[in-house]
Amino acid sequence: MTTQYFPEVSEKIQYEGSQSDNPLAFKYYDADRLVAGKPMKEHLKFAVAYWHTMQGTGSDPFGGGVYDRPWKDARSDMDSARYTLDAAFEFFAKLTVPYWCFHDRDIAPEGATIAESAANLQIMVDHAQALQQTTACSLLWGTANLFSHPRYTHGAATNPDPLVMAYAAAQVRHAIDATIQLSGQGYTFWGGREGYCSLINTNMQQEREQMAAFLHMAKDYARSQGFKGALYIEPKPGEPMTHQYDYDAATVLGFLREFDLQDDFLLNIEANHCTLAKHSFAHDLTVATSAGMLGSVDANAGANLGWDTDEYPTNLYECVWALLIILQAGGFRSGGFNFDAKVRRGSFDTLDLFYGHISGMDTLAHALLIADKIIQDDEMDTYLQQRYAGYQQGIGAKIMQGKASLVELEQWAISQGEPLKISGRQELRESLFNRYVMGGLIK
Repeated sequence: MTTQYFPEVSEKIQYEGSQSDNPLAFKYYDADRLVAGKPMKEHLKFAVAYWHTMQGTGSDPFGGGVYDRPWKDARSDMDSARYTLDAAFEFFAKLTVPYWCFHDRDIAPEGATIAESAANLQIMVDHAQALQQTTACSLLWGTANLFSHPRYTHGAATNPDPLVMAYAAAQVRHAIDATIQLSGQGYTFWGGREGYCSLINTNMQQEREQMAAFLHMAKDYARSQGFKGALYIEPKPGEPMTHQYDYDAATVLGFLREFDLQDDFLLNIEANHCTLAKHSFAHDLTVATSAGMLGSVDANAGANLGWDTDEYPTNLYECVWALLIILQAGGFRSGGFNFDAKVRRGSFDTLDLFYGHISGMDTLAHALLIADKIIQDDEMDTYLQQRYAGYQQGIGAKIMQGKASLVELEQWAISQGEPLKISGRQELRESLFNRYVMGGLIK
């Protein structure tokens, strides 16, 4: 990497503490600081999303691209791919981020045939492998883009035409191979076109069974090639389709259990997708962790507009909830926080890429410290234990053990009389939580 694509950032981003006013420094992300017995970097496992950061153009439905990226000044698509990968690893190194994530078509252009596409990808994977060996950045997860090409207009795995599924199968096979070669910790499936626009021309159960068959084939291939990493499914309710089959965390869990995939897949929860499903980020994280199925997180945020805006996660309140849920579940088993976020259309300077990631990393690091303090103090958890204490003994314990009956419960209710109303103390708990978030209980 001889060409400097980010000369305005001459040194690696350093931790300078919360009092620093340097915009190119971390205020809370101190990678080696021990939190709950582990370095902060191992709790958070930050990754850069290649597609937004390196391939984003700033386009939107009302206008074309506005970013002038120096790595796009190339004579051919493959030259552009090489320059972009070089620029990416310069960015990763200067940001000191330990991981990255990619789609196959992010790093290599599609060719005229399956063989040409695979050859292009192999060239770029070899280049990425060499770059990984010279930096401290490795692959968190890879995936295949099964939604952009016109052949996937009606879906990939759920397409009515088996030939389209076969093309998707070839693409996923090579993307899995790429992930294995780059020592990726996981592989993600996001069904952007796996859904429908109208039921009038859709056999929903047929398509769901197709998707299950495809996932079984992908799982079998990955394991046959020695891949021991995690396989993720990323829920999203819609966009681009009217309805997608991986609607939210609960829907995906039901799908996995219905088609005997629950032992092979975990969930990759994206914050902005939770918003689109009319859930909070905390809700889907809780659904996933309660089932022991949280794999990884796409860290971003979005206003309640009805479409994906993929902003950087800078809402401390929401991030504290997220880290609290993740820590209480034992932390990440495999994945991490991938910044599936993009700078705004008007933020077209390359410096803005650093500012966006630094703000997101600092917010999540700050949230980690607060969440750890909440857990250490134990007041929030103690309250929940007290609230549900009735199910730890007596008739409540019998209910949870499956040893009670409706008749027995009726007789007990008659003997006890009308239950007393007990305040839920929501406002008190919110007040206490806010004291942590606002710093009153954090040193």
